[in-house]
Amino acid sequence: MGQPRNYQTDAIIIKKTKLGEADRIITLYTPHLGKIQAVAKGVRRPKSKMAGHLELLTCSRVVLARGRNLDTVTGAQTINSFILLKNDLNLASYGLYMAELTCQFTPEDQENLEIFELLRGTMERLCEENNKDIILRHFEMQLLNASGFRPQLQQCVRCRQPLQPVVNYFSHSGGGMFCPSCSTDQYGLYSLSVNALKVLRLLQNGDLDTTLKLKISPELSFEMEEVLRRYIRYILEKEVKSVAWLDNLKTIPPATTQNTKS
Repeated sequence: MGQPRNYQTDAIIIKKTKLGEADRIITLYTPHLGKIQAVAKGVRRPKSKMAGHLELLTCSRVVLARGRNLDTVTGAQTINSFILLKNDLNLASYGLYMAELTCQFTPEDQENLEIFELLRGTMERLCEENNKDIILRHFEMQLLNASGFRPQLQQCVRCRQPLQPVVNYFSHSGGGMFCPSCSTDQYGLYSLSVNALKVLRLLQNGDLDTTLKLKISPELSFEMEEVLRRYIRYILEKEVKSVAWLDNLKTIPPATTQNTKS
């Protein structure tokens, strides 16, 4: 017996692409189907009833009909619109960055409930917590874990000895840390301070709540951001487009990034 023609799933909208005059191809990340694409017909028309339920960074329950090439969205109902995320430009840039990473790191039609829960949970935490950069670093580390690119942060990738509490060196091509002795003949290494390695280990092991209690200096935050950016760029073999927007917004005073509605 074949699959039923119609089915429904919870999904987070992570990408939209225009199709024709009024349609869109929607990329959805789902808990049990992984990343899927579907056509939303007429969704760009002003009177479309589904448009608001299929906005980027929205978690919706979506009804789909199977098609020969792409399935078609036949209904949608918002579960969480993450309105706080969308009403602040900085938060929106974080959300779009996470959506792009999710899209880039995941194959189509491959279930990964861990990534779905990570994306949804991180979007919720961004609306609740103050230390947004650490939440973003936690997302990056956990996404690397869940997608099979977990970096080795406990021992040297060459000699396999536990790392000592000194400055060690991260290798993007090696997928982890080199101790000082093994780093002497290596190229393209990024030095990592003792504190940066400690915090990244906390984030890698999923302990966001403990990390949020730490007082992290701007210099330490920048150091962790740089090493993860470089590693992600190395894995993807290209720049993450939304990084430019993230960086541009850092130069704008916070008050001017609020989208207020009367």
